[in-house]
Amino acid sequence: MASRETRRGGAARPGVLITALAAGFVMASLDATVMQVAGATIQQRLHATLSQLTWAVDGYVLTFAALLMLAGGLAGRVGARTVYLWGMAVFFVASLASAFAPTIEILVAARLVQGAGAALFMPSSLALLVDAFPDRRRRTRVLGIWSAIVSSALAFGPTIGGVMVDAFGWRSIFLVNLPVGLAGMALTRRFVAPTAGRPTTLAVPGHVILIVLLASLSFALIEGPQRGWTAPVVIAATIVTAAAAALLPLRERRAGTTVMPWRMFREPHFAGANAVGFLFNGSFYGVLFLVGLYFQHARGASPLQAGLEILPLTVFIPLSNMAFSHISARLSNGPLLITFLLIAAAASFALTAISPTTPYWLIALALAVTGIAGGVVSPAMTATLVDAAGPDQGNVAGSVLNANRQVGTLVGIAGIGALLGATHDWTTGATASFLVVGVAYLLAAAAAWTLVTRRPHTPAPAPKSQGTAELTSESRV
Repeated sequence: MASRETRRGGAARPGVLITALAAGFVMASLDATVMQVAGATIQQRLHATLSQLTWAVDGYVLTFAALLMLAGGLAGRVGARTVYLWGMAVFFVASLASAFAPTIEILVAARLVQGAGAALFMPSSLALLVDAFPDRRRRTRVLGIWSAIVSSALAFGPTIGGVMVDAFGWRSIFLVNLPVGLAGMALTRRFVAPTAGRPTTLAVPGHVILIVLLASLSFALIEGPQRGWTAPVVIAATIVTAAAAALLPLRERRAGTTVMPWRMFREPHFAGANAVGFLFNGSFYGVLFLVGLYFQHARGASPLQAGLEILPLTVFIPLSNMAFSHISARLSNGPLLITFLLIAAAASFALTAISPTTPYWLIALALAVTGIAGGVVSPAMTATLVDAAGPDQGNVAGSVLNANRQVGTLVGIAGIGALLGATHDWTTGATASFLVVGVAYLLAAAAAWTLVTRRPHTPAPAPKSQGTAELTSESRV
């Protein structure tokens, strides 16, 4: 009788399976980074304000972060393969709309839809890959290849974006998704076996409150500098944010099905890993958003040149991911987190002296140090989380960390946009941004010290029944 893997195509065509299921992650990773280089050109061509450009970048992250946990529960209910194909189709159509958007408003709307598509296929992608390779040793090798593909897309995203914008214009960064999406959908339909759903109750009211919370928070942060912090609409958004933040825990406490397994946060290591994840992602992606604009606006770089100049920040991430396995054999996760978060903080504080005349090699050195540190921090926080949750709850814990990090990315980009909008010139804005990022890294190091290093590990309480994503944690930035 054919083995489970053979029947699913895992043994016969592992490369095809990996390609099919990595396609979504590659598109999402590219779209999360190429906009950092294309932003200045889009701003000029579509006559966009800084707040509108921030919406174009952060709108994608907003719907992605807000819908990720709900999409994971939906995948469990109707089947991961079905939801993966839905997400790919939505992302494909939204990419086409983004490529031909005539105005910044339409581009923002298309980016919001793109984020929804990414939220659908991201949890399903990894779940399908894990399910296709039940043998642990083989699955480990396959996940290593899959992670290398996705990490490479993240690492070279800004450079690819610079090349595309310089050679073919900014619309090409979305058109490149079309052949990848078509190939991914065709290969998935042909070679990935359907997966059965299971009865799952989705925490829809809680997710609605979470979406309102993140949307109103984003509006206040992005529109505050443009409209004024005392503008009635900004004050209203702030009030809605506060009300949603107060209502969510009240609803969750009484609900049988929750948005997140809140009880797991009682375990200090679990809470510490999530605190680090939120602060780290906000800092890292906030800087990525900043430097793409700074190199072009303050230093006169072309999109291609800016893409190459950002490379030191991202190119070392896959290398540091691989080095983590050797470093972690000598140091535990807590000291690793503290050490490399402090290194990232030092690099950020060094960049507060940045100016248009700063030699590029000094900027590149600081960015490279940040990237190296980030490539160690990411798997260290993941390992801390998995150890805290235990093997039986690892998938749920991974989904929580992933969603939490996306919320950090959302807040980080919006916060940097607010700082840039509140300052009078790019150099002042960059100085203030790197100062805030440095402080955020210090806070993350403090969380690692307080919650991970100084607190004994105790098993996390079992979560209540919930409609959350079940996906393995990623060990990348």
